[in-house]
Amino acid sequence: MSEVSSLTGRLLVATPALADPNFDRAVVLLLDHDEEGSLGVILNRPTPVGVGDILESWAALAGEPGVVFQGGPVSLDSALGVGVVPGEGHGSARGDAAPAGDGPLGWRRVHGAIGLVDLEAPPELLAAALGSLRIFAGYAGWGPGQLEDELVEGAWYVVESEPGDVSSPDPAHLWRAVLRRQRNELAMVATYPDDPSLN
Repeated sequence: MSEVSSLTGRLLVATPALADPNFDRAVVLLLDHDEEGSLGVILNRPTPVGVGDILESWAALAGEPGVVFQGGPVSLDSALGVGVVPGEGHGSARGDAAPAGDGPLGWRRVHGAIGLVDLEAPPELLAAALGSLRIFAGYAGWGPGQLEDELVEGAWYVVESEPGDVSSPDPAHLWRAVLRRQRNELAMVATYPDDPSLN
């Protein structure tokens, strides 16, 4: 798959028509998208579990709210760390993946300033470099061609991500905020009522 067709680093924003309750009003950051499938995390599903309850050593680096987010319905017993490293991601015009070894130790670039954090590494390796960190339990996954089929069916809007999306302090309003900043008809979708039957 060419770089142009890869959606890695982009956001999938659930359309109001998406019926799967796992993804109702979801904003998914795609961490990997190629011919073998896709993997991402839902950015707007905080849980009541504090980061300190499961990864005490990383709690001080996790942004507000300092809770674990449900990244998706797959592998809920595994944790993923997504971190933003300010100043990273300017190596190419689009901020695409840079050579291995680029960026701080314990962090692997996904797109621009956004990358995966090695939660097995000592947190002090990254403490000075990380601008924000969010911990996710589980992830959203699609097999080969599955996401493309959902896009054709109109289940998702695909939009550019911004580093601040990963650490939004107001995840409950992220779906509307991401749509509202679009410079096209998608901005109007942000006003779609939570329950259209009450309209």
